[in-house]
Amino acid sequence: MQSGLYIVGTPIGNLSDMSPRAVDVLRGVDLVAAEDTRVFAKLAQHFDIKTKCISHHEHNEIKVVDSIIEKIQNGMAVAVVTDAGMPGVSDPGFRLVRAARGAGVPVFMVPGPTAAVSALVLSGFPTDRFTFCGFFDEKKLRDDNKIRHTIIYYESPNRIMTTIAAMARVMPERQIAIVREITKIHEETIVGYPADLMNIEPPRGEIVIVVAPAPDKKMTDDEISEIVNDIAATSTKSAASDLAARAGISKKEAYKRLVKGK
Repeated sequence: MQSGLYIVGTPIGNLSDMSPRAVDVLRGVDLVAAEDTRVFAKLAQHFDIKTKCISHHEHNEIKVVDSIIEKIQNGMAVAVVTDAGMPGVSDPGFRLVRAARGAGVPVFMVPGPTAAVSALVLSGFPTDRFTFCGFFDEKKLRDDNKIRHTIIYYESPNRIMTTIAAMARVMPERQIAIVREITKIHEETIVGYPADLMNIEPPRGEIVIVVAPAPDKKMTDDEISEIVNDIAATSTKSAASDLAARAGISKKEAYKRLVKGK
C-alpha cells in the first residue's frame, strides 16, 4: 500500500456496517494505531485482520504522534482506528491528522458510521445547519442555547436524566431526541419536550442527544412571566442570564423584566 496515514471508520455497534474497503486497508497497512488494542483485537479476529497493532489513545496521543509520523516518513502505511465510529470525532485522532498534515505526509479517509450524524438523521430535526458540541456540559448549556439551529451532544447513561432536567430548565421550548444504541438490537429514538421526558425509564447504552432548532415564535409575556417567577429567588444578575437564555431575549430586556417583576 502507499505509505501514509489512513483514517479508518469502524462500526458503532453492528459489525455488518464494516466496509469491505476498511477491511482491505486494515489488512494491508503495516501498522494499526488503535484506541484500545483489546477492542480492536475482537474486530481483527472477526475480520481475520493480522496486522500489528499499537496503542494510540487520549492519554498517550501526544507521546506517540511523532513516532507514528516518523514511521510513515520511513515508508510505512499506518491506519488509525478508535473503539467505534470515526477517529477524531470526540475520540483520539485529530492531533495525529494535524501532525501528518504539518509533516506533509499523505492522509487518506476510509469513511464509516458516525453516531452524531446518524442520530441527527434519526431525530427528524432539520439537518441543513447543526452544531456538534461533543459530550454534554451543563455549565455551557446557557451559551449553547444561543445556538438557534440543531445541536448534537454525546451523553452517558449515568447522567442522562440529570441532563434532561437541566434542558427542561434552560431550553423548555426546544424539542429533544434521545437516540440510543444506534445500529444495535435495542436502537431507540425518543422525541419530546424535555419536561415531558423527565419521567421516562432511564435510557441505557450509548446515547446521543439531538436538540431541535429554537422556535421562531417568541414567547408570550405570560410565558416569560412564568420563567421570571421560577427563577426570581436567585440573584438578579444570574437570573437575568438564565431568563435571557430560556426566553430568547436580550440580557438587558431580561434584567428589566426581573426588576419589574420584583
